[in-house]
Amino acid sequence: MAESSREGGGPARSLLAAASFVVVVAGLRAAAEILQPLLLAVFIAVLSFPFLEWLRRCGVRTVLAVIATVFADLALLVALGLLISGAVNEFASTAPTYVTQLIEKSKAGLAALEERGFDLSDWVTLEPIDPRQLVDVVGGIVGGTVRGVVSAFSGITLVAVTLVFVLYELVVLPDKLKRALGGADPKRHFESVMREVQRYLGIKTAISVGTGLVIGTWVWFLGVDFPLLWGLAAFLLNYIPVLGPVIAAVPAVLVTLVQFGWGRALVLALGYLVVKVLVGDLLEPHLMGRRFGLSTTVVLVSLMFWGWIWGPLGMILSVPLTMTLKIAFEHSDGMAWAAVLLGPGEPPQPVLVEVGKRSSPPPEPASTSAPDRTV
Repeated sequence: MAESSREGGGPARSLLAAASFVVVVAGLRAAAEILQPLLLAVFIAVLSFPFLEWLRRCGVRTVLAVIATVFADLALLVALGLLISGAVNEFASTAPTYVTQLIEKSKAGLAALEERGFDLSDWVTLEPIDPRQLVDVVGGIVGGTVRGVVSAFSGITLVAVTLVFVLYELVVLPDKLKRALGGADPKRHFESVMREVQRYLGIKTAISVGTGLVIGTWVWFLGVDFPLLWGLAAFLLNYIPVLGPVIAAVPAVLVTLVQFGWGRALVLALGYLVVKVLVGDLLEPHLMGRRFGLSTTVVLVSLMFWGWIWGPLGMILSVPLTMTLKIAFEHSDGMAWAAVLLGPGEPPQPVLVEVGKRSSPPPEPASTSAPDRTV
């Protein structure tokens, strides 16, 4: 009887775990309006915690250091929010004109291809297109994305209050863990996780800022309209690997196509590609190292999962959230296997590589020692 109950325990536990997961996901979606500003505040607190520690090392009291850090964070948030709203409003006022011109260029291009003998009637129709329908579609996509990103900044009061408590809690939490659990291990594990999360978020944010500056400057140099908008889009969407740079490049290239034609549009697209290869494929992996990598499948699944739960903001935070979980799993004996599954994976290394890591060469065998020179 006991054996049968143990055998049935496995499926029952799996079913219970699946049901619990569904309940948690439903709760995350239902509480999106509250959790999004809270999560944004947590990530901002983790990023700004080194500044808080620097103030404390300079002799500033903890309370004053927390207040100064919060004011600095809020100033950056307000400035970023004003830049985003201004750039989006400027683009929205002229978007219908660009959409209409893009439709006309598309029709002319398709007609020219058919005149040269390429029959595209089975694939593309040249029936009249109502520009208002495309404007509504584009406006809905752009407006929904902007509202999803800016909604987190709109609850500035909630973000500010949460920042105060999270920053203060980060200061006292290591000592609280040490007293609550005993020993230095909990404190050491927490500080190790915090350092690695801060390093990942710091490098990712610095690279995203650099990408936005380079793209914005390149767009401005080519004379394309709305360089500030395209720079901000490159900065925000750089947090989304693989798809983010593509999503940032497509509208900018289309505007360039309407404004200047195919030549300059291809030059702009080449600039996006060069930045993606140099920064995303070479510089970022070099600075972060392989252990901060994620499997491509995990990236895509997390992008769809968090995007489905929290919309555009969830897509932007999907990889930082998944990377934070991976770092936490690496410091847990029971969940180390999950960190391995989330990582990119490595081919097995040959034995010679491991031997080469030794600080000194192995001793030579006795048979190869120098001969006796005595007579």
